[in-house]
Amino acid sequence: MRALKIAATGMSAQQMRVETISNNLANMSTTGYNARRAEFADLHYQQVTRPGSVNAADGTILPTGVQLGLGVRPAAVSVKLSQGSLSQTGGNLDVAIEGAGYLEVSLPSGQAAYTRDGALKRNAEGLVVTSDGYPVAPEIVVPSDVRSISINADGEMYAYFQDTVEAQLLGQFSMAGFANAKGLEALGSNLFLPTEASGNALVSTPGSDGLGTLRQGYLEDSSVDAVREVTELIEAQRGYELNAKVISAADQMLGATVQVR
Repeated sequence: MRALKIAATGMSAQQMRVETISNNLANMSTTGYNARRAEFADLHYQQVTRPGSVNAADGTILPTGVQLGLGVRPAAVSVKLSQGSLSQTGGNLDVAIEGAGYLEVSLPSGQAAYTRDGALKRNAEGLVVTSDGYPVAPEIVVPSDVRSISINADGEMYAYFQDTVEAQLLGQFSMAGFANAKGLEALGSNLFLPTEASGNALVSTPGSDGLGTLRQGYLEDSSVDAVREVTELIEAQRGYELNAKVISAADQMLGATVQVR
């Protein structure tokens, strides 16, 4: 009985949907997180009678035929790219990206990764790093005797010292854009790697080549809509229950068939 296997694929699909929703809700407070959405496609069909076949009885063409679907399969878990709201933190090394683009960081392996998490820190050597200690590229070193730091929209970092009036330029952040940002590979820790689907990174300065700008003292909130996620969670739960009822009904039908004497 095909209904058993078809309903099983439906339950598996709804379980994957629930897992995606739960990950979104778990990251409601993750800086710069973009919500994911599970997408599905129907499986191939068994062509019992193909549309357009000739009816053997009178030679007429069948308008629809008989095509029996065999279930559902996961097609993708896509990222819904959207700007999260900005929360004021007052941190002199907190920067939020307004618009498209990612900050580039250097992994211990030397490989470049990308992030929208602008909660930057300063390590013991004065190097500007992420919360996990990865240096931001290009590297910027903040001297220990700095009185205050200013970062403008173009990513230029200026330092003010105790005995000077003029600000000193320490460096400028660069940003990277991608032709298909949805194709980036998520590493965790708010980091992404480029893939063949995303294309190579197009590195430029903030505010140019379609990239966004930086705002000091702010962080980008998660773009997860809790109300929408809970609504979809209820839908997924009901879909799972309905597929389970199909399996129960198919089992009863098989039981009735076995008991026929």
